[in-house]
Amino acid sequence: MMKRMRKFLRSPKTTVTAFVLAVLLLLFSSIGGTRAALTYFSETYASRVQMSNIGVTLMEKGQHDEKFKPVSKRDYNDASNGTWNENTGALLEGMLEEDEELIPGRKYKEELKVQNTGDIRQYVRVSIYKYWTDGKAEKGKEPVKKPELDPKLIELNLVNIAGQDSGSGKWLLDQGASTKERTVLYYSDVLDAQKETDPFTDTVRIDDNIATKVTQTVTQKGEYTNIKTTYDYDGIGFCVEAKVDAVQDHNAADAIWSAWGRRVSIDNETLSLE
Repeated sequence: MMKRMRKFLRSPKTTVTAFVLAVLLLLFSSIGGTRAALTYFSETYASRVQMSNIGVTLMEKGQHDEKFKPVSKRDYNDASNGTWNENTGALLEGMLEEDEELIPGRKYKEELKVQNTGDIRQYVRVSIYKYWTDGKAEKGKEPVKKPELDPKLIELNLVNIAGQDSGSGKWLLDQGASTKERTVLYYSDVLDAQKETDPFTDTVRIDDNIATKVTQTVTQKGEYTNIKTTYDYDGIGFCVEAKVDAVQDHNAADAIWSAWGRRVSIDNETLSLE
């Protein structure tokens, strides 16, 4: 398997997608959780480009950070003997001070952007997933997802989105691919080697309306009526995943269709969604 992968990576006819993943798991009293980084290869489309070094890194500036820092990265270069240089971290690790509790309704600084850590130009896509869990993660186990709870109450504020605010943002919101749980963004500019995108988020907030989400159970015992009120979000946790991947700029429209299944147009190196 490793020999086949090395042969594929060194082929001059390759479409390469670098992919990184960072995960936030917040249980209202503790923060943690990571997921393994993944890589997706598409052999459907073959472009004539020599891959020497392709890489992409998710950058974060959190509540108590003075500057951006890498959270997760996935890089490949010829000197790595056919292996990936990768690191996967957790978002918002420093959002709360020790013994500090999360306050619903409060905005916490959470700026995210992408850096091209390779030496070839690339186009970038970001997929953000938001959902609630049962908050009972144990060592070596994943918490159970709670799809019945509303992901809209997890507010990761998007910025620099084209058509919003001033309208000059470079991030394109893919409305067709986005749902309540998933948000898909494309960066319209080609990203040169070692350059960074504009941030695509600036704050994270838990809607304080979670305190009003209750379930009441009514039971009758003789002439007495018992009403039990349960808070729907009591003791649960929320999870935000930010997945970043990129393709090289050579014949990028065809490469993006092959790797991501999305039709795009590229005019003067500026990407637009069809």
